Amino acid sequence: MPNLLIEIGNTALKAAWAEGKTLGKTFRYQGEKMFGFIDSLVEREKPSVMVISSTIDIDEEEERRLGSKCGKLVILDKNHTETAVSHGIPEYLPSDRVASVIAARDMFRGSGVMVFDFGATLTIDILGVDGEYEGGNISPGCRTRFKAINRYSRRLPLVYIPSNVRDTGDSLVSSIESGVIGGIMFEIQGYLSLFPEKIAVFTGGDALYFAKKMKNSIFVVCNLVLMGLALIADDYV
Repeated sequence: MPNLLIEIGNTALKAAWAEGKTLGKTFRYQGEKMFGFIDSLVEREKPSVMVISSTIDIDEEEERRLGSKCGKLVILDKNHTETAVSHGIPEYLPSDRVASVIAARDMFRGSGVMVFDFGATLTIDILGVDGEYEGGNISPGCRTRFKAINRYSRRLPLVYIPSNVRDTGDSLVSSIESGVIGGIMFEIQGYLSLFPEKIAVFTGGDALYFAKKMKNSIFVVCNLVLMGLALIADDYV
């Protein structure tokens, strides 16, 4: 039986079936009935292992119910940190970052890695050549920065990610665009300069946008979290 991988994020749910480390068909759901959507995925086939990475708490009753729908249920959230600890990852890391670190460690064995996750926050996780977790940082993500400028100022408009951006703005809107995008680019370049020996991996919703602006050699892995969950599930098979 295949395994089912589920990532419950801040705004949406992503899921995929997997055979071992290989991802199959992926799904995306954005709505309030996330657990109902999970039920629809397992109606026809019971997964051997179901791994759920979640930003929301899964209570004991829901955990028991989900456990009845698979051979083995593995949960990663703030109340289930056993997987992180068993992989030598600090238990304070959110579950999606735990999965990303596990995937990057497996993909780039023998190399130091920096994982940039472009979501509601911009997170950077750093791995040594031996796969040891060396630390990480968090700053506001791209869309979060645009929203913050609008929310915490009286006269500045809400601006969205532009397809093209100037080095310096020549209007109110383009000044915000170039300030936010340019600031993130300087931030990325700063980390690359600080750790030039490490492989850079971009993931998350805005990864491709920023990857296209890079002159450095980087890897884009859009489903890095799901790949990490596949590795976790495979451990139990």
